[in-house]
Amino acid sequence: MKPVEEQLQLIKRGVEEIIPEAELVEKLKEGRPLRIKAGFDPTAPDLHLGHTVLINKLKQFQDLGHEVLFLIGDFTAMIGDPTGKSATRPPLSEEQVKENAKTYTEQVFKILDPEKTQVVFNSSWMNDLSAVDLIRLAGTTTVARMLERNDFEERYKSGSPIAIHEFLYPLLQGYDSVVLEADVELGGTDQKFNLLMGRHLQQHFGKKPQVTLTMPILEGLDGKQKMSKSLGNYIGIQDAPNEMFGKVMSISDELMWRYFELLSFRSLEEIEQFRQAVAAGENPRNIKIKLAMELVARFHDEAAAQAALKDFETRFRKNAIPEDIPEVSVQGPLPLANLLKEAGLVASTSEGHRMVKQGAVKKNGEKLTDSREAVAPGTEGVYQVGKRKFARVKVTA
Repeated sequence: MKPVEEQLQLIKRGVEEIIPEAELVEKLKEGRPLRIKAGFDPTAPDLHLGHTVLINKLKQFQDLGHEVLFLIGDFTAMIGDPTGKSATRPPLSEEQVKENAKTYTEQVFKILDPEKTQVVFNSSWMNDLSAVDLIRLAGTTTVARMLERNDFEERYKSGSPIAIHEFLYPLLQGYDSVVLEADVELGGTDQKFNLLMGRHLQQHFGKKPQVTLTMPILEGLDGKQKMSKSLGNYIGIQDAPNEMFGKVMSISDELMWRYFELLSFRSLEEIEQFRQAVAAGENPRNIKIKLAMELVARFHDEAAAQAALKDFETRFRKNAIPEDIPEVSVQGPLPLANLLKEAGLVASTSEGHRMVKQGAVKKNGEKLTDSREAVAPGTEGVYQVGKRKFARVKVTA
């Protein structure tokens, strides 16, 4: 294994917090493969780039010689993680969870090495817990401790209902760490309470507590809200190559650096060279192309990346989209014709309907055909009316 300091340098890249870092150093000094756990509840069929922030970190641990435990929370998904929720989530059916879980096992190996990854399902031990076991587990903490969680605290103060089963979620996630004897657990910053519950329960059951490592929440295409399929601001890892490439190219120049840090496998030194090149006058678009190429090649292949680049250049550069076009924010959701009017691309919504009908409206080089289609918050792209009117439009909530 690599020296501890060298391992730490890679592990800490992009990390928000390590609790406690001194314990991680001690574990690394043992010179054995650590058991690195990250859990994913299959609440939707597709993973997006926001999910891969954690998976990329797992890959880095894997490259350092550690053992990766990719936990699919097929049992906990039927409860629903209350993290960040202002209301009780409706539970998923067992059939929905199983169907979604299948897609996760297919998608995750676009990043992780299947030979070095242990995929585990928490139903394999949770289904064996008796009522007595659950009661004893619930007895390891207090209601006051649960209400320390921001989302629970806010709901309690506002009088919003908190179902009893939601209190079980952090306990069950923590119990996963007990069963798996995790040395390190990864999660988003919003998972900090749940990760620390794993430490608490491991100590309760007489095991060495895990180190918790939190990763930032990746912003979506709008650069403001977290990447989410429901917000429409996501890049799915199963998106078609041209679609993925175009979405990456649509992000702001500022957001590009955030994506480089959290999504790229390039070294920090190389990324810093890109920054210096832009500061010296290099067009940020040329650097963004490198990121788009890397991501398309990862989730498809190099040939698909080259084809997507060629398609992008044909649709954008050869169509002579100006370098300096106005950037406009409009509030949505709203029909396409209204968006065109709000963005100043047409004089009226009736003209918007007419221009779409005439085939004169494009988004990111693709012709739009439905002037009444609702455009959701989180959407961003270059809208074109006719040959000369362009605007980069962001739809906000």
